[in-house]
Amino acid sequence: MLKNLEKYRVILASNSPRRKELLAGLGVEYEVRTLPDVDESYPDTLTGAAIPEYIAREKAAAYRSLMQPGELLITADTIVWLDGQVLGKPHGRDGAIEMLHRLSGREHQVFTGVCLTTTEWQRSFTATSDVLFDTLTEEEITYYVDHYQPFDKAGAYGIQEWIGYVGVKSIRGSFYNIMGLPIQKLYGELKRV
Repeated sequence: MLKNLEKYRVILASNSPRRKELLAGLGVEYEVRTLPDVDESYPDTLTGAAIPEYIAREKAAAYRSLMQPGELLITADTIVWLDGQVLGKPHGRDGAIEMLHRLSGREHQVFTGVCLTTTEWQRSFTATSDVLFDTLTEEEITYYVDHYQPFDKAGAYGIQEWIGYVGVKSIRGSFYNIMGLPIQKLYGELKRV
């Protein structure tokens, strides 16, 4: 479908199995390229949707000097936003449990920033999804954390996992954005490349 991408070698700069799965689902041929210790910090003046888009651009900047003509780099970052604060990846079991308690019975936003970069141009965008959690019991939270160990996930949860089945009451926006890559919006941007 995306014949216009045939002139590019598409590079996904991510170790995320979810992003790999979603990009593969578009039928796009790509390779994975990752660098160790890419800085994911951001200015404290940024809020909400501006944060992951900034980080996606910064990730792209880390690869820019290594890029060859004809390569199209895809970088992304996802955050969970609650009460004006970022819920990033939890620090261990206690951090994950604490985050899920904060999300329980509440609505939060998931923002994913995506950056498309070549040696000639760069384009970035952000997608937003609103997620409403049901009230979770202590037993449900600890079961999920102990069985799924969501320590590599923003907000300490993967919507495609057990917690999403039993805990998510409603979603406004892209389900796939919550998984880490707003694939429909990315498809539209790739069609315009």
